[in-house]
Amino acid sequence: MQPFTQRVVAVIRGIPAGRVMTYGQVAAAAGSPRAARQVVRILHSLSEKHGLPWHRVVNKNGEIAIQEEEGSYTQRLLLEEEGVSFGLGGRIDLSEHAHTPEAGDFPPER
Repeated sequence: MQPFTQRVVAVIRGIPAGRVMTYGQVAAAAGSPRAARQVVRILHSLSEKHGLPWHRVVNKNGEIAIQEEEGSYTQRLLLEEEGVSFGLGGRIDLSEHAHTPEAGDFPPER
């Protein structure tokens, strides 16, 4: 596994129940703020294999980004079971539910 991928996995594993991060926030916490699309690819390819809490990662507007109806329903259900609430338009209030890792939790990109 590449170093950036390892950091992304660590960041996602560190998101506690009832909290979310955006793809961009995960990328930034892993050391590459402009790599949000790479976070999407990592989640898609490694979530099941590594048991990642994939449902805790949302888009920059606090919305579920999965296009397929079943997947988006599953993600919303998992988040609601953890106490995450959805407002008008299906958006999560990021000021209430966002997780912010502590500075220094993850090593900088090499």
